[in-house]
Amino acid sequence: MRIVAQRVASASVAVGGETVGAIGRGLLLLVGVTHDDTEADAKWLADKIAGLRIFEDDAGKMNLSVLDVGGSILSVSQFTLYGDCRKGKRPNFMEAARPEQAEPLYERLNALLREQGLVVETGRFGAMMAVSLVNDGPVTLILDTRDRGR
Repeated sequence: MRIVAQRVASASVAVGGETVGAIGRGLLLLVGVTHDDTEADAKWLADKIAGLRIFEDDAGKMNLSVLDVGGSILSVSQFTLYGDCRKGKRPNFMEAARPEQAEPLYERLNALLREQGLVVETGRFGAMMAVSLVNDGPVTLILDTRDRGR
């Protein structure tokens, strides 16, 4: 699984002009799933995200997690995170998992984040979505389960 995590002052996602998810301070997660991802990958990411210390403390140091600051999560599925642009001018998405595999893992990740005590808003899996955000910092990180343990 691959996630682009953005620290935000606020973020929302709309489908067909209707807002389906919105948060104030917290994290916007763009979530991609590939073929060999498992529930263990979702668990690792949920734990990592809930504890990631990327919010500033009173001294101005990145020392607090989204849980520590009472922040929320806006989770948006995004298969294009597995787009391969190495050849030609049109990305191929062969590394992105099919919806029947990706959606359950995406939903499981969201459930695991909620189990950590986080408020999690979402977009609509597979829909064309308009995502709006006010990036705070900006702070943007990429988390990939293939990189864990290095």
